[in-house]
Amino acid sequence: MKNIQKHIIRIGICASLFISSCELDRAPLNGPTTDSFPETFGETELGLLGAYKGLTLLDAASTPMLHVIDNVTDVGYTRPGNNYTPAITSAYTTDNALATKPWGAYYKTIGRVHTVLDHLPKFEGTVPDSDFKQRDAELRFIRAYTYSQLIELYGDAPLLKNALELDRNDIYRTPKAEIQQWIIDEMTEIADYLPVSYTSQGKVRATRIAAYMLKARIALYSKQYELASEAAQTAIELSAGIHELTPFNSTIEFAGKDHTHGEPDVTNIFGHDGYENSKEWIWIIEYNQTISGNVHNQQYYSASRLGRGVAYWGPTQDFIDSFQALDGLPITESSLYDATSPFANRDPRLDMYCVRPNSRFMGYQFEMNATYPKVANYWPVINGISDQPSSIDNTDLTNSARSYSGYLWRKHLDIADFNTTSVNGLSDLNVGIFRYAELLLLYAEAKIESNQIDETVYQAINQIRARARMPELPNNLTQNELRTALRYERKIELANDGLRWYDIRRWNIAEDIMNGYLYLNRPARGWSQNTIIRIDENYTPKYNHNEAVKYFGTQNVIYKVNKDEYWPISFSEMIANPNFEQNPGY
Repeated sequence: MKNIQKHIIRIGICASLFISSCELDRAPLNGPTTDSFPETFGETELGLLGAYKGLTLLDAASTPMLHVIDNVTDVGYTRPGNNYTPAITSAYTTDNALATKPWGAYYKTIGRVHTVLDHLPKFEGTVPDSDFKQRDAELRFIRAYTYSQLIELYGDAPLLKNALELDRNDIYRTPKAEIQQWIIDEMTEIADYLPVSYTSQGKVRATRIAAYMLKARIALYSKQYELASEAAQTAIELSAGIHELTPFNSTIEFAGKDHTHGEPDVTNIFGHDGYENSKEWIWIIEYNQTISGNVHNQQYYSASRLGRGVAYWGPTQDFIDSFQALDGLPITESSLYDATSPFANRDPRLDMYCVRPNSRFMGYQFEMNATYPKVANYWPVINGISDQPSSIDNTDLTNSARSYSGYLWRKHLDIADFNTTSVNGLSDLNVGIFRYAELLLLYAEAKIESNQIDETVYQAINQIRARARMPELPNNLTQNELRTALRYERKIELANDGLRWYDIRRWNIAEDIMNGYLYLNRPARGWSQNTIIRIDENYTPKYNHNEAVKYFGTQNVIYKVNKDEYWPISFSEMIANPNFEQNPGY
Protein backbone atom coordinates (compact mmCIF):
# COMPACT_ATOMS: atom_id res chain seq x y z
CA MET A 1 0.00 0.00 0.00
CA LYS A 2 3.01 2.23 0.35
CA ASN A 3 5.23 3.59 -2.38
CA ILE A 4 7.60 5.87 -0.52
CA GLN A 5 11.01 7.07 -1.66
CA LYS A 6 13.23 7.82 1.33
CA HIS A 7 15.54 10.62 0.36
CA ILE A 8 18.44 11.19 2.71
CA ILE A 9 19.34 8.87 5.54
CA ARG A 10 20.62 5.71 3.87
CA ILE A 11 23.66 5.25 6.05
CA GLY A 12 24.40 5.09 9.75
CA ILE A 13 27.46 6.32 11.56
CA CYS A 14 28.54 5.86 15.14
CA ALA A 15 26.52 7.69 17.78
CA SER A 16 28.56 10.51 19.22
CA LEU A 17 28.79 10.53 22.98
CA PHE A 18 28.20 13.56 25.16
CA ILE A 19 31.44 15.45 25.84
CA SER A 20 33.77 12.88 24.26
CA SER A 21 32.10 13.21 20.86
CA CYS A 22 32.54 9.97 18.88
CA GLU A 23 35.32 8.34 20.87
CA LEU A 24 35.26 4.55 20.39
CA ASP A 25 36.30 1.80 22.79
CA ARG A 26 38.55 0.30 20.13
CA ALA A 27 39.96 1.83 16.99
CA PRO A 28 38.19 0.36 13.93
CA LEU A 29 40.32 -1.72 11.60
CA ASN A 30 38.51 -0.80 8.41
CA GLY A 31 37.08 2.67 8.87
CA PRO A 32 37.77 6.19 10.06
CA THR A 33 38.51 7.12 13.66
CA THR A 34 37.44 10.36 15.29
CA ASP A 35 41.02 11.58 14.93
CA SER A 36 40.88 11.22 11.15
CA PHE A 37 37.17 11.63 10.37
CA PRO A 38 36.28 13.42 8.21
CA GLU A 39 39.29 13.04 5.94
CA THR A 40 37.57 14.50 2.90
CA PHE A 41 34.87 17.05 2.35
CA GLY A 42 32.71 14.26 0.98
CA GLU A 43 32.92 12.52 4.35
CA THR A 44 31.55 15.62 6.05
CA GLU A 45 28.25 14.87 4.34
CA LEU A 46 28.23 11.40 5.90
CA GLY A 47 28.71 13.01 9.30
CA LEU A 48 26.00 15.56 8.57
CA LEU A 49 23.53 12.80 7.68
CA GLY A 50 24.52 11.02 10.87
CA ALA A 51 23.58 14.15 12.81
CA TYR A 52 20.20 14.26 11.08
CA LYS A 53 19.75 10.59 11.92
CA GLY A 54 20.54 11.34 15.55
CA LEU A 55 17.28 13.26 15.80
CA THR A 56 15.37 10.02 15.19
CA LEU A 57 16.78 8.33 18.29
CA LEU A 58 14.66 10.05 20.97
CA ASP A 59 11.53 8.08 21.72
CA ALA A 60 9.36 6.72 24.51
CA ALA A 61 7.41 3.48 24.16
CA SER A 62 8.98 3.24 20.69
CA THR A 63 7.11 6.42 19.76
CA PRO A 64 8.97 9.54 18.59
CA MET A 65 9.12 12.00 21.47
CA LEU A 66 7.24 14.74 19.60
CA HIS A 67 4.19 12.47 19.59
CA VAL A 68 4.54 11.53 23.25
CA ILE A 69 4.90 14.81 25.07
CA ASP A 70 1.42 16.22 24.36
CA ASN A 71 0.04 13.17 26.15
CA VAL A 72 1.32 14.48 29.47
CA THR A 73 -0.67 17.72 29.13
CA ASP A 74 -4.34 18.67 29.17
CA VAL A 75 -4.95 17.59 25.56
CA GLY A 76 -3.68 14.02 25.72
CA TYR A 77 -3.56 11.11 28.14
CA THR A 78 -1.48 7.97 28.29
CA ARG A 79 -1.78 4.60 29.92
CA PRO A 80 -1.02 5.20 33.62
CA GLY A 81 2.50 4.18 34.57
CA ASN A 82 5.70 5.19 36.29
CA ASN A 83 7.09 7.08 33.30
CA TYR A 84 4.02 9.12 32.40
CA THR A 85 1.70 9.66 35.38
CA PRO A 86 4.45 11.41 37.40
CA ALA A 87 4.64 14.03 34.65
CA ILE A 88 1.12 15.25 35.46
CA THR A 89 1.18 14.66 39.22
CA SER A 90 4.38 16.60 40.03
CA ALA A 91 6.06 13.32 40.95
CA TYR A 92 9.04 13.14 38.64
CA THR A 93 12.30 11.93 40.19
CA THR A 94 15.88 12.23 38.98
CA ASP A 95 15.86 8.62 37.79
CA ASN A 96 12.60 8.75 35.80
CA ALA A 97 13.31 7.41 32.32
CA LEU A 98 11.00 9.72 30.40
CA ALA A 99 12.12 12.83 32.25
CA THR A 100 15.84 12.23 31.89
CA LYS A 101 16.15 10.50 28.51
CA PRO A 102 15.98 13.61 26.28
CA TRP A 103 19.01 15.19 27.95
CA GLY A 104 21.34 12.38 26.90
CA ALA A 105 19.73 11.88 23.49
CA TYR A 106 20.03 15.52 22.50
CA TYR A 107 23.63 15.82 23.66
CA LYS A 108 24.51 12.76 21.59
CA THR A 109 23.18 14.58 18.55
CA ILE A 110 25.19 17.66 19.50
CA GLY A 111 28.21 15.36 19.74
CA ARG A 112 27.54 14.08 16.23
CA VAL A 113 27.44 17.64 14.97
CA HIS A 114 30.76 18.48 16.62
CA THR A 115 32.42 15.38 15.18
CA VAL A 116 32.15 17.14 11.81
CA LEU A 117 31.90 20.81 12.70
CA ASP A 118 35.15 20.86 14.70
CA HIS A 119 37.08 19.58 11.68
CA LEU A 120 35.23 21.53 9.01
CA PRO A 121 37.60 24.54 8.90
CA LYS A 122 40.37 22.44 7.34
CA PHE A 123 38.30 22.21 4.15
CA GLU A 124 37.73 25.95 3.80
CA GLY A 125 39.24 27.11 0.53
CA THR A 126 39.47 23.57 -0.86
CA VAL A 127 35.85 23.46 -2.05
CA PRO A 128 33.49 26.11 -3.44
CA ASP A 129 32.71 28.67 -0.77
CA SER A 130 28.95 28.16 -1.15
CA ASP A 131 29.31 24.40 -0.47
CA PHE A 132 31.47 25.02 2.58
CA LYS A 133 29.11 27.60 4.05
CA GLN A 134 26.05 25.45 3.45
CA ARG A 135 27.65 22.48 5.21
CA ASP A 136 28.59 24.70 8.13
CA ALA A 137 25.09 26.20 8.24
CA GLU A 138 23.30 22.84 8.22
CA LEU A 139 25.39 21.50 11.08
CA ARG A 140 24.80 24.62 13.12
CA PHE A 141 21.08 24.49 12.36
CA ILE A 142 20.80 20.95 13.73
CA ARG A 143 22.75 21.95 16.83
CA ALA A 144 20.57 25.02 17.39
CA TYR A 145 17.34 23.05 16.99
CA THR A 146 18.60 20.48 19.47
CA TYR A 147 19.33 23.21 22.01
CA SER A 148 15.88 24.69 21.43
CA GLN A 149 14.39 21.42 22.69
CA LEU A 150 16.79 21.04 25.59
CA ILE A 151 16.04 24.43 27.07
CA GLU A 152 12.28 23.97 26.87
CA LEU A 153 12.50 20.70 28.79
CA TYR A 154 15.29 21.55 31.24
CA GLY A 155 15.81 25.30 31.25
CA ASP A 156 19.49 26.11 31.69
CA ALA A 157 21.84 23.70 29.90
CA PRO A 158 25.56 23.51 29.08
CA LEU A 159 26.08 25.40 25.84
CA LEU A 160 28.78 23.37 24.11
CA LYS A 161 30.20 24.88 20.94
CA ASN A 162 32.72 22.10 20.25
CA ALA A 163 33.53 18.59 21.42
CA LEU A 164 35.02 18.33 24.89
CA GLU A 165 37.47 15.87 26.39
CA LEU A 166 36.48 13.53 29.19
CA ASP A 167 38.72 15.21 31.76
CA ARG A 168 37.09 18.64 31.44
CA ASN A 169 35.74 19.77 34.81
CA ASP A 170 34.65 23.30 33.96
CA ILE A 171 31.23 22.54 32.47
CA TYR A 172 28.37 24.66 33.80
CA ARG A 173 24.75 25.19 32.84
CA THR A 174 24.24 28.22 30.63
CA PRO A 175 21.14 30.35 31.38
CA LYS A 176 18.19 29.58 29.13
CA ALA A 177 17.83 33.20 28.02
CA GLU A 178 21.45 33.26 26.89
CA ILE A 179 20.94 30.10 24.82
CA GLN A 180 17.79 31.53 23.28
CA GLN A 181 19.71 34.59 22.14
CA TRP A 182 22.56 32.41 20.90
CA ILE A 183 20.11 30.41 18.75
CA ILE A 184 18.66 33.62 17.33
CA ASP A 185 22.14 34.92 16.55
CA GLU A 186 23.14 31.60 14.96
CA MET A 187 20.10 31.62 12.68
CA THR A 188 20.72 35.24 11.77
CA GLU A 189 24.27 34.34 10.75
CA ILE A 190 23.66 31.12 8.84
CA ALA A 191 20.13 31.33 7.37
CA ASP A 192 21.06 32.90 4.06
CA TYR A 193 23.75 30.28 3.38
CA LEU A 194 21.04 27.61 3.22
CA PRO A 195 19.04 26.94 0.05
CA VAL A 196 15.44 28.12 0.04
CA SER A 197 14.40 24.59 -0.97
CA TYR A 198 15.78 21.32 -2.34
CA THR A 199 14.62 19.84 -5.62
CA SER A 200 15.53 16.21 -4.97
CA GLN A 201 15.90 15.72 -1.23
CA GLY A 202 12.42 16.29 0.12
CA LYS A 203 12.05 18.19 3.37
CA VAL A 204 14.74 16.36 5.35
CA ARG A 205 17.55 18.88 4.91
CA ALA A 206 17.48 22.27 6.61
CA THR A 207 16.44 25.18 4.41
CA ARG A 208 16.56 28.94 4.71
CA ILE A 209 12.83 28.87 5.47
CA ALA A 210 13.39 26.40 8.32
CA ALA A 211 16.15 28.58 9.76
CA TYR A 212 13.96 31.69 9.78
CA MET A 213 11.12 29.64 11.29
CA LEU A 214 13.37 28.40 14.09
CA LYS A 215 14.45 31.98 14.68
CA ALA A 216 10.79 33.06 14.81
CA ARG A 217 9.86 30.29 17.25
CA ILE A 218 12.70 31.09 19.64
CA ALA A 219 12.07 34.83 19.44
CA LEU A 220 8.39 34.23 20.22
CA TYR A 221 9.17 31.93 23.13
CA SER A 222 11.60 34.52 24.53
CA LYS A 223 8.98 37.27 24.14
CA GLN A 224 10.89 39.18 21.45
CA TYR A 225 7.68 39.65 19.56
CA GLU A 226 8.70 42.14 16.89
CA LEU A 227 11.74 40.05 16.01
CA ALA A 228 9.52 36.95 15.91
CA SER A 229 7.04 38.53 13.53
CA GLU A 230 9.83 39.78 11.27
CA ALA A 231 11.48 36.35 11.08
CA ALA A 232 8.15 34.61 10.53
CA GLN A 233 7.21 37.10 7.82
CA THR A 234 10.50 36.45 6.05
CA ALA A 235 9.86 32.70 6.20
CA ILE A 236 6.34 33.19 4.84
CA GLU A 237 7.61 35.35 1.98
CA LEU A 238 10.31 32.81 1.13
CA SER A 239 7.65 30.08 1.15
CA ALA A 240 5.75 31.59 -1.78
CA GLY A 241 5.41 28.91 -4.43
CA ILE A 242 7.10 26.33 -2.17
CA HIS A 243 5.03 25.86 0.98
CA GLU A 244 1.33 26.26 1.61
CA LEU A 245 -1.46 24.61 3.54
CA THR A 246 -2.55 21.28 2.10
CA PRO A 247 -6.34 21.01 1.86
CA PHE A 248 -7.98 18.16 3.72
CA ASN A 249 -8.98 15.43 1.29
CA SER A 250 -12.57 14.47 0.51
CA THR A 251 -12.93 12.47 3.73
CA ILE A 252 -13.62 15.73 5.54
CA GLU A 253 -17.17 14.98 4.39
CA PHE A 254 -17.27 12.20 7.00
CA ALA A 255 -16.55 14.56 9.89
CA GLY A 256 -19.43 14.62 12.34
CA LYS A 257 -21.00 11.52 10.78
CA ASP A 258 -21.10 7.92 11.94
CA HIS A 259 -18.93 5.02 10.82
CA THR A 260 -21.28 3.97 8.04
CA HIS A 261 -20.33 7.01 5.95
CA GLY A 262 -16.58 6.44 5.83
CA GLU A 263 -13.26 6.91 7.60
CA PRO A 264 -11.77 10.40 8.03
CA ASP A 265 -8.23 10.40 6.73
CA VAL A 266 -5.45 12.99 7.06
CA THR A 267 -2.64 10.90 5.60
CA ASN A 268 -2.32 13.37 2.73
CA ILE A 269 -0.77 15.64 5.39
CA PHE A 270 0.26 13.44 8.33
CA GLY A 271 0.84 10.09 6.61
CA HIS A 272 3.31 8.61 4.14
CA ASP A 273 1.72 10.47 1.24
CA GLY A 274 1.76 13.73 3.15
CA TYR A 275 5.41 13.59 4.10
CA GLU A 276 6.27 12.77 0.51
CA ASN A 277 4.02 15.21 -1.32
CA SER A 278 2.43 17.81 0.95
CA LYS A 279 3.80 21.32 0.53
CA GLU A 280 2.84 22.04 4.12
CA TRP A 281 5.92 20.38 5.58
CA ILE A 282 8.99 22.58 5.88
CA TRP A 283 11.29 20.23 7.79
CA ILE A 284 10.84 16.61 8.81
CA ILE A 285 12.70 13.81 10.58
CA GLU A 286 13.14 10.86 8.23
CA TYR A 287 12.93 7.17 9.12
CA ASN A 288 13.94 4.30 6.83
CA GLN A 289 13.35 0.57 7.31
CA THR A 290 16.46 -0.28 5.32
CA ILE A 291 18.65 1.16 8.09
CA SER A 292 19.13 -0.74 11.32
CA GLY A 293 17.47 1.06 14.21
CA ASN A 294 15.97 3.77 12.02
CA VAL A 295 12.35 2.81 12.66
CA HIS A 296 9.74 3.28 15.36
CA ASN A 297 6.60 1.52 16.54
CA GLN A 298 4.33 4.52 16.90
CA GLN A 299 1.30 3.00 15.22
CA TYR A 300 1.35 -0.08 17.45
CA TYR A 301 1.26 2.10 20.56
CA SER A 302 -1.29 4.53 19.15
CA ALA A 303 -3.83 2.41 17.25
CA SER A 304 -6.96 0.76 18.60
CA ARG A 305 -7.02 -2.86 19.71
CA LEU A 306 -8.92 -3.84 16.58
CA GLY A 307 -6.47 -1.73 14.62
CA ARG A 308 -3.62 -3.99 15.87
CA GLY A 309 -2.47 -1.44 18.41
CA VAL A 310 -2.45 -1.12 22.19
CA ALA A 311 -4.24 2.23 22.50
CA TYR A 312 -1.48 3.73 24.62
CA TRP A 313 -2.22 7.40 23.90
CA GLY A 314 -5.40 9.37 23.32
CA PRO A 315 -7.10 12.78 23.63
CA THR A 316 -8.73 13.77 26.90
CA GLN A 317 -12.37 14.67 27.31
CA ASP A 318 -11.10 18.19 28.06
CA PHE A 319 -9.61 18.36 24.57
CA ILE A 320 -12.70 16.94 22.86
CA ASP A 321 -14.85 19.54 24.59
CA SER A 322 -12.51 22.32 23.41
CA PHE A 323 -13.55 21.99 19.76
CA GLN A 324 -15.88 24.74 18.64
CA ALA A 325 -19.23 24.19 17.03
CA LEU A 326 -19.47 24.78 13.29
CA ASP A 327 -20.62 28.36 13.87
CA GLY A 328 -17.28 29.17 15.49
CA LEU A 329 -18.66 29.43 19.02
CA PRO A 330 -17.68 27.41 22.09
CA ILE A 331 -20.03 24.51 22.71
CA THR A 332 -21.28 26.22 25.87
CA GLU A 333 -22.56 29.12 23.74
CA SER A 334 -23.56 27.59 20.41
CA SER A 335 -27.14 26.66 19.56
CA LEU A 336 -25.71 24.01 17.20
CA TYR A 337 -24.32 21.93 20.08
CA ASP A 338 -26.44 19.13 21.49
CA ALA A 339 -24.98 17.05 24.32
CA THR A 340 -27.12 14.09 23.25
CA SER A 341 -25.30 14.15 19.89
CA PRO A 342 -22.03 15.77 20.96
CA PHE A 343 -19.91 15.06 17.88
CA ALA A 344 -22.29 16.55 15.33
CA ASN A 345 -21.87 20.11 14.07
CA ARG A 346 -18.35 20.47 15.43
CA ASP A 347 -15.08 21.78 14.04
CA PRO A 348 -14.24 19.01 11.52
CA ARG A 349 -10.77 18.70 13.01
CA LEU A 350 -12.34 16.80 15.91
CA ASP A 351 -12.86 13.87 13.55
CA MET A 352 -9.88 14.55 11.30
CA TYR A 353 -7.42 14.54 14.20
CA CYS A 354 -9.16 12.35 16.82
CA VAL A 355 -11.00 9.04 16.97
CA ARG A 356 -14.26 9.09 18.92
CA PRO A 357 -17.10 6.61 19.48
CA ASN A 358 -19.28 5.70 16.52
CA SER A 359 -16.59 6.67 14.01
CA ARG A 360 -14.49 4.44 11.75
CA PHE A 361 -10.79 3.89 12.44
CA MET A 362 -8.30 1.54 10.80
CA GLY A 363 -11.17 -0.13 8.98
CA TYR A 364 -13.31 -0.81 12.07
CA GLN A 365 -16.21 0.79 13.86
CA PHE A 366 -14.75 2.26 17.05
CA GLU A 367 -16.87 1.79 20.16
CA MET A 368 -16.06 1.50 23.86
CA ASN A 369 -19.56 1.42 25.30
CA ALA A 370 -20.86 -1.88 26.69
CA THR A 371 -23.86 -1.80 24.34
CA TYR A 372 -21.51 -2.68 21.43
CA PRO A 373 -20.22 -6.25 21.93
CA LYS A 374 -19.97 -6.51 18.14
CA VAL A 375 -18.84 -3.84 15.68
CA ALA A 376 -18.57 -3.45 11.93
CA ASN A 377 -15.42 -4.66 10.15
CA TYR A 378 -14.95 -2.75 6.90
CA TRP A 379 -11.90 -4.65 5.67
CA PRO A 380 -14.00 -6.90 3.38
CA VAL A 381 -15.13 -3.67 1.70
CA ILE A 382 -11.62 -2.18 1.65
CA ASN A 383 -10.19 -5.38 0.12
CA GLY A 384 -12.95 -5.60 -2.47
CA ILE A 385 -14.29 -8.91 -1.14
CA SER A 386 -17.75 -7.60 -0.30
CA ASP A 387 -19.80 -4.46 -0.60
CA GLN A 388 -20.92 -4.81 3.02
CA PRO A 389 -18.91 -4.87 6.28
CA SER A 390 -18.82 -7.99 8.39
CA SER A 391 -19.36 -8.20 12.14
CA ILE A 392 -16.52 -8.77 14.61
CA ASP A 393 -16.05 -9.09 18.36
CA ASN A 394 -15.33 -5.69 19.86
CA THR A 395 -11.93 -6.03 21.52
CA ASP A 396 -11.76 -2.24 21.80
CA LEU A 397 -14.37 -2.78 24.51
CA THR A 398 -13.30 -6.06 26.10
CA ASN A 399 -9.52 -5.70 26.30
CA SER A 400 -8.46 -4.61 29.78
CA ALA A 401 -5.80 -2.29 28.30
CA ARG A 402 -8.10 -0.52 25.85
CA SER A 403 -8.00 3.27 25.48
CA TYR A 404 -7.73 4.89 28.88
CA SER A 405 -9.23 8.20 27.80
CA GLY A 406 -12.02 6.81 25.63
CA TYR A 407 -10.52 8.42 22.52
CA LEU A 408 -7.55 7.89 20.21
CA TRP A 409 -5.38 10.01 17.93
CA ARG A 410 -6.02 9.76 14.20
CA LYS A 411 -3.28 12.24 13.39
CA HIS A 412 0.18 10.75 12.68
CA LEU A 413 -1.11 7.24 11.87
CA ASP A 414 -1.49 5.69 8.45
CA ILE A 415 -3.76 2.82 7.47
CA ALA A 416 -1.05 1.86 4.97
CA ASP A 417 0.92 0.55 7.97
CA PHE A 418 -1.94 -1.64 9.22
CA ASN A 419 -0.48 -4.93 8.01
CA THR A 420 2.86 -4.30 9.72
CA THR A 421 1.37 -2.98 12.96
CA SER A 422 2.34 -5.42 15.72
CA VAL A 423 4.51 -5.64 18.81
CA ASN A 424 7.41 -6.05 16.37
CA GLY A 425 6.13 -3.49 13.90
CA LEU A 426 8.72 -1.52 12.00
CA SER A 427 7.24 1.75 10.81
CA ASP A 428 9.24 4.32 8.92
CA LEU A 429 6.49 6.94 8.87
CA ASN A 430 8.34 10.24 9.04
CA VAL A 431 7.84 12.79 11.79
CA GLY A 432 7.28 16.44 10.99
CA ILE A 433 9.04 19.19 12.92
CA PHE A 434 8.15 22.42 11.08
CA ARG A 435 5.03 22.92 8.99
CA TYR A 436 3.44 25.90 7.37
CA ALA A 437 0.40 25.94 9.68
CA GLU A 438 2.62 26.53 12.69
CA LEU A 439 4.55 29.21 10.81
CA LEU A 440 1.31 31.13 10.20
CA LEU A 441 0.43 30.86 13.88
CA LEU A 442 3.90 31.97 14.97
CA TYR A 443 3.46 35.08 12.86
CA ALA A 444 -0.06 35.78 14.11
CA GLU A 445 0.84 35.33 17.77
CA ALA A 446 3.89 37.57 17.52
CA LYS A 447 1.83 40.32 15.90
CA ILE A 448 -0.93 39.97 18.51
CA GLU A 449 1.45 40.03 21.47
CA SER A 450 3.30 43.08 20.11
CA ASN A 451 -0.12 44.70 19.56
CA GLN A 452 0.70 45.34 15.91
CA ILE A 453 -2.62 43.95 14.77
CA ASP A 454 -3.54 44.33 11.13
CA GLU A 455 -5.28 42.39 8.39
CA THR A 456 -2.36 39.98 8.02
CA VAL A 457 -3.09 38.57 11.49
CA TYR A 458 -6.64 37.68 10.44
CA GLN A 459 -5.39 36.29 7.13
CA ALA A 460 -2.89 33.99 8.83
CA ILE A 461 -5.45 32.51 11.23
CA ASN A 462 -8.30 32.43 8.73
CA GLN A 463 -6.25 30.38 6.25
CA ILE A 464 -6.11 27.59 8.80
CA ARG A 465 -9.78 27.94 9.73
CA ALA A 466 -10.84 27.94 6.07
CA ARG A 467 -9.00 24.67 5.50
CA ALA A 468 -11.10 23.19 8.32
CA ARG A 469 -14.31 24.73 6.90
CA MET A 470 -14.65 26.92 9.97
CA PRO A 471 -15.96 30.50 9.75
CA GLU A 472 -13.53 33.40 9.58
CA LEU A 473 -12.81 35.39 12.71
CA PRO A 474 -15.08 38.39 13.26
CA ASN A 475 -13.51 41.73 12.35
CA ASN A 476 -12.27 44.32 14.86
CA LEU A 477 -11.47 41.90 17.67
CA THR A 478 -9.57 43.26 20.65
CA GLN A 479 -6.07 42.09 21.47
CA ASN A 480 -7.45 39.80 24.18
CA GLU A 481 -10.08 38.37 21.85
CA LEU A 482 -7.47 37.69 19.18
CA ARG A 483 -5.23 36.08 21.80
CA THR A 484 -8.10 33.71 22.65
CA ALA A 485 -8.64 32.95 18.97
CA LEU A 486 -4.93 32.27 18.48
CA ARG A 487 -4.74 29.99 21.49
CA TYR A 488 -7.73 28.04 20.20
CA GLU A 489 -6.02 27.48 16.86
CA ARG A 490 -2.73 26.40 18.42
CA LYS A 491 -4.52 24.02 20.78
CA ILE A 492 -6.59 22.42 18.01
CA GLU A 493 -4.38 22.61 14.92
CA LEU A 494 -1.08 21.68 16.60
CA ALA A 495 -2.43 18.99 18.94
CA ASN A 496 -0.19 15.93 19.24
CA ASP A 497 2.56 17.73 17.32
CA GLY A 498 4.68 18.09 20.46
CA LEU A 499 4.13 21.79 21.22
CA ARG A 500 1.32 21.90 23.79
CA TRP A 501 3.65 21.20 26.74
CA TYR A 502 5.68 24.27 25.78
CA ASP A 503 2.64 26.46 25.14
CA ILE A 504 0.88 26.01 28.47
CA ARG A 505 4.08 26.83 30.33
CA ARG A 506 5.15 29.85 28.33
CA TRP A 507 1.60 31.24 28.55
CA ASN A 508 1.65 30.72 32.34
CA ILE A 509 -1.60 28.74 32.26
CA ALA A 510 -0.25 25.33 33.30
CA GLU A 511 -0.86 26.11 36.97
CA ASP A 512 -4.54 26.59 36.20
CA ILE A 513 -5.25 23.76 33.80
CA MET A 514 -2.93 21.10 35.27
CA ASN A 515 -4.22 21.34 38.83
CA GLY A 516 -7.36 19.48 39.83
CA TYR A 517 -8.74 16.97 37.34
CA LEU A 518 -8.50 15.84 33.77
CA TYR A 519 -11.67 14.16 32.52
CA LEU A 520 -11.74 10.83 30.67
CA ASN A 521 -14.57 8.85 29.13
CA ARG A 522 -13.33 5.29 28.91
CA PRO A 523 -16.85 3.76 29.06
CA ALA A 524 -18.00 6.15 26.28
CA ARG A 525 -21.02 7.35 28.24
CA GLY A 526 -23.25 10.19 27.13
CA TRP A 527 -23.33 13.32 29.25
CA SER A 528 -25.63 16.19 30.10
CA GLN A 529 -25.63 19.75 28.78
CA ASN A 530 -24.73 21.24 32.16
CA THR A 531 -21.60 19.11 32.64
CA ILE A 532 -19.50 22.01 31.31
CA ILE A 533 -19.90 25.43 32.88
CA ARG A 534 -17.93 27.48 30.37
CA ILE A 535 -14.95 27.62 28.05
CA ASP A 536 -12.43 30.15 29.37
CA GLU A 537 -10.30 32.71 27.55
CA ASN A 538 -7.60 30.09 26.87
CA TYR A 539 -10.17 27.68 25.47
CA THR A 540 -9.99 25.45 28.54
CA PRO A 541 -13.31 23.78 29.48
CA LYS A 542 -14.45 24.40 33.05
CA TYR A 543 -16.56 21.60 34.47
CA ASN A 544 -19.25 21.26 37.08
CA HIS A 545 -17.25 18.58 38.85
CA ASN A 546 -20.13 17.12 40.84
CA GLU A 547 -22.07 16.71 37.62
CA ALA A 548 -19.11 15.63 35.47
CA VAL A 549 -18.16 12.68 37.68
CA LYS A 550 -21.56 11.16 37.03
CA TYR A 551 -20.40 10.51 33.46
CA PHE A 552 -16.62 10.83 33.28
CA GLY A 553 -13.64 9.26 34.94
CA THR A 554 -10.97 11.53 36.33
CA GLN A 555 -7.23 11.80 36.62
CA ASN A 556 -5.95 13.95 39.45
CA VAL A 557 -3.30 16.38 38.20
CA ILE A 558 -0.85 18.53 40.15
CA TYR A 559 1.34 21.36 38.90
CA LYS A 560 3.74 23.11 41.26
CA VAL A 561 5.03 26.55 40.32
CA ASN A 562 8.83 26.87 40.44
CA LYS A 563 9.16 23.14 39.90
CA ASP A 564 7.12 21.71 37.07
CA GLU A 565 8.17 24.27 34.48
CA TYR A 566 11.11 21.95 33.82
CA TRP A 567 12.06 18.32 34.14
CA PRO A 568 14.87 17.07 36.39
CA ILE A 569 18.41 16.36 35.31
CA SER A 570 19.28 12.73 35.94
CA PHE A 571 20.98 11.74 39.18
CA SER A 572 23.84 10.14 37.27
CA GLU A 573 24.45 13.34 35.30
CA MET A 574 24.54 15.36 38.51
CA ILE A 575 27.12 12.99 39.98
CA ALA A 576 29.25 13.15 36.83
CA ASN A 577 29.11 16.95 36.71
CA PRO A 578 29.39 18.39 40.25
CA ASN A 579 29.23 21.94 38.89
CA PHE A 580 25.59 21.44 37.89
CA GLU A 581 22.75 22.72 40.05
CA GLN A 582 19.58 20.63 39.94
CA ASN A 583 16.34 22.23 38.78
CA PRO A 584 14.18 23.54 41.65
CA GLY A 585 11.97 21.05 43.44
CA TYR A 586 13.93 17.88 42.66
